[in-house]
Amino acid sequence: MSVSRLTRCAVLTALALALSVAEGLAPLTILIPLPGLRLGLANLVTVYALCRLSGREALLILLARCFLGNLLGGNLMALAFSLTGGLLALGVMALLLRLPALSLYGVSIAGAAAHNTGQILAAMAVLGSRAPLVYLAPLLLCSLVTGAVTGAVSLLLVRRVPAPFSAA
Repeated sequence: MSVSRLTRCAVLTALALALSVAEGLAPLTILIPLPGLRLGLANLVTVYALCRLSGREALLILLARCFLGNLLGGNLMALAFSLTGGLLALGVMALLLRLPALSLYGVSIAGAAAHNTGQILAAMAVLGSRAPLVYLAPLLLCSLVTGAVTGAVSLLLVRRVPAPFSAA
C-alpha cells in the first residue's frame, strides 16, 4: 500500500473515531431506551470508503476504528459487538452497492440492520442465550430511521467529496 493510500486510510480512521466519540456524547438511548442503539455516524466513513476507495481499504478503516475505539474507550469486551456488527454491515453494504437499482439510502438501511443483527448475534454468543433476540425486532425498526439518516448524509458526502487521486 502506498504512503498516500495509508495516509488517506489513517485520516478516515481518525474521522470515524471522532464521529464515534461525538455520537457517544449524546446517546440516542435517551430518546429510545434500547441497549446499544446508536445513530451510526462512523458508518458514514465506511460508506464513503466503500464508494470512493476499495473494499480492502474500507475493511482496514473499519478494523482500525473498532480496535482503537474499544481500546481507547477502555471497553475491550465491546470489541466483539462492534466487530461483529461492523463486519456484517460492511459485507452487506459491499454486496448491495453492486446493485445499480439500490440507492445509498437502501444500502445504508441494510447496513444498519446488518449491524444490529451482528450485535445481537454477538450478544447471544457472549451470553450463551437466545434472550437478546427480544431486542432484534425493535432494533431493526430503528434501523429504518438510523439507516435513512446516515444514508442521506452518505449520499451528500459521496456526491460532494471528490474521489481521491489514485496514486500507485
